[in-house]
Amino acid sequence: MFRPLSLYIGLRYTAAKRRNHFISFISMTSMIGLMLGVAVLIIVLSVMNGFDRELKQRILGMVPHAVIRGDGPIDDWMAVDQQVTDHPHVLAAAPFIQGQGMVTGGGNVRGVMLNGILPDQEREVSIIENHMKVGALEDLHSGEFGIIIGQLMASSLRLQVGDRVTVVLPEASVTPAGVLPRLKRFTVKGIFSVGAELDASYTLIHMDDAAKLMRTNGRAEGVRLLVDDLFKAPKVAEEAAMQLNGRYYISDWTRTHGNLFQAIRMEKTMIGLLLMFIVAVAAFNIVSTLVMVVTDKTSDIAILRTMGATPGRIMRIFIVQGAVIGMVGTLVGTTLGVLGAWNISAFISWLEGVLGHQFLNANVYFISYLPSQLQWSDVFVISGCGLAMSLLATIYPAWRASRVDPAEALRYE
Repeated sequence: MFRPLSLYIGLRYTAAKRRNHFISFISMTSMIGLMLGVAVLIIVLSVMNGFDRELKQRILGMVPHAVIRGDGPIDDWMAVDQQVTDHPHVLAAAPFIQGQGMVTGGGNVRGVMLNGILPDQEREVSIIENHMKVGALEDLHSGEFGIIIGQLMASSLRLQVGDRVTVVLPEASVTPAGVLPRLKRFTVKGIFSVGAELDASYTLIHMDDAAKLMRTNGRAEGVRLLVDDLFKAPKVAEEAAMQLNGRYYISDWTRTHGNLFQAIRMEKTMIGLLLMFIVAVAAFNIVSTLVMVVTDKTSDIAILRTMGATPGRIMRIFIVQGAVIGMVGTLVGTTLGVLGAWNISAFISWLEGVLGHQFLNANVYFISYLPSQLQWSDVFVISGCGLAMSLLATIYPAWRASRVDPAEALRYE
C-alpha cells in the first residue's frame, strides 16, 4: 500500500456510504454550510470593494482632490495655478468659481451647486468629459451663458439640450422696482451622468459667466488640484499652499467626503467579521459530525488498535476525514464566490429588469447600480480561514477517537 494508512482509511471513511443516514446528512449539511458561508463572504466583500472603487473613481473624479482658496477672490489666479502645478505630486490644476443657487425649469425648482470652470483646464482635473451623455465641455463659451447639468436634474426638470433655465442666486439686488433676487437665464448645453447624487445638483458654467453672475470681476475663487495619490492630498495641498505668497486656505476630499469612505471601510470590516461567524458555525458542525462518526466507528477503531495502530495514527485518520469535508466545502464555496463576484452586477441588473424595480436609486444612493470588485487577497484570506477552522474542528473528535479503549469497545461485540 503506497499511500499512508491514515490517509487511505480517512478517505475511505469519507467516501463510504454510512449505515447511519443521519450522520451522512449532518456531514453534508456541514459541507454545504461551509460552502455557502465562504461564497457569501467573498461576494459581499467584493461588493463592498466595488462601492469603494466606484466612489473613489466617480465622486472623487468630480469633486476636487484638494482646493486652495484665498481670503477673497484671487487676483492673479494664473500665477497661483502655475506655482501649484510645479509641485511634483500635483498632476494638474484648474481655477474655479463656486456658488449655490436654484434652477427653475419645466415648472419645477431645484437647488444646485454652480461651478464656474475653464473647459480646457477642467478636463485635466475632472472625469466629467468621459460621462457626457449629450454635448461637451467645449460647448461652454464665454458670454453665451450656457450650462451643463446632470441627468437626474434634466429628468426632474424635464430639460433637454437647447432648453432655457433660470438660475437664481440667494442674493438680492436693489433695483428701481424694489429688492429683487439676482437671476439669469441660461441655455442647457450638455447633460452628464456619473451615476451618483452629483447628477441631481452639480452644474457647470463658464468661469467668465460665473464671474459676471457672482460679481468677482474676472477673478477666480480658488484653484482645485488633481494629485497623484488621494491619501496624500492633505499633505500635498499644504505643501503647495506654503509655496505661495500671501494667505491661503486649503481643503481636501477627506473633509468633504472622508467620513463616507471611513464608513465604507468600517462596514466592510464589520460585515466581514459577522459573516465569518457563518463559516465558524459551519466548521463547528464538523465537530458534531466527526463525534458521531467516532461513536459509529468505535468497533473499527478498536480492531485497528488491536492490529497495532497507534493513537496518533487513529487521530490522523479522523483529521483526514474532517479535513476533506472542510477542503471540499471551502474550495467549492470559493469557486462559487468568485463566479458570483464576477457576475453579481449583471445578475442584479437582470433581476431589476424582471421585477421592474431599481434597488439602488440614484436619488437616494451615491451609485445607481451594484458594483463588484474581486480582490484575490480577500479570497485567499477567506479560503485560508475556512480551511484553518475546518482543521481546528477536527482536533477534538480525532483526539476522542485516539482515546478509545479496544478491550472496552469490543467487550459486547
